[in-house]
Amino acid sequence: MDLRALSMGLTFAVIWSSAFTSARIVVAHAPPLASLSLRFLIAGLIAVALARALGQTWRLTRAQARATIILGICQNATYLGLYFVAMQTVEASLAAIIASAMPLLVALASWLFLGERLPPLGIAGLVAGFAGVALIMGTRLQGGADPFGIVLCILGVVSLTVATLSVRGASSGGNVLMIVGLQMLVGSVALIGPALLLETWRIDPTWELAAAFVYVIFFPGLVATLVWFLLVRRVGATRAATFHFLNPFFGVAIAAVLLGERMGWADLAGVAVIMAGILAVQLARAAPPAPAAQDGRV
Repeated sequence: MDLRALSMGLTFAVIWSSAFTSARIVVAHAPPLASLSLRFLIAGLIAVALARALGQTWRLTRAQARATIILGICQNATYLGLYFVAMQTVEASLAAIIASAMPLLVALASWLFLGERLPPLGIAGLVAGFAGVALIMGTRLQGGADPFGIVLCILGVVSLTVATLSVRGASSGGNVLMIVGLQMLVGSVALIGPALLLETWRIDPTWELAAAFVYVIFFPGLVATLVWFLLVRRVGATRAATFHFLNPFFGVAIAAVLLGERMGWADLAGVAVIMAGILAVQLARAAPPAPAAQDGRV
């Protein structure tokens, strides 16, 4: 992994982690599903326009089209839709910690359902990572965290796991920026119906809302997604996913600095355990398979 890949990975981790704090600000001033649908519409149109200016086409391969629809529904509409609703009552730091379990769930699903090899180090990392998430959720529940919001976050991260397993099909064959834009437009269309049916469109116009909304459009919405696709193409999905071990730390740190959210010792211990677990899982998945034993015959 070269210096450029490291820079891309760190950039992605910081922006991805900051999305929870900016989302918490947005949903404090605007209806979550409507604001998310509008965000995807604006970001998607910008991405498609830029892609066309760069000569990219919206004539996708069948695999790209299928994966783009899955990403738009599972990642944008379902994962982020559930998270935006949940973050009306769930703190940004807790939401980021639950979402950071995604690489653990990807590794678990790949091992159980896709036949991927997972060495003992990876299994130990899974146990440690999930234990850290459980520790923090248990502590927060005892402290009065909203159980329904936590359930929504868990369902959201499961949907994100499905989306992540589909990334390889969406990123192969070029047209990366076009795919990013189209998946956002899919998410916008999927969310507008629930927003119209379930929400009262009341907006509290403040400079915080304006700043957070512009930020989520251009950074978590466009820049982070594009960087992630490019990083996957450069170093592969497994190595790229290694950077997710930084998300619990950055998510908690950004929420503490910008929102003043407090962290107890159990939270800090849980974050450290989750980071170690994610790193162990990704290192184990990235390791080459052990060579077959030689039987001594010539």
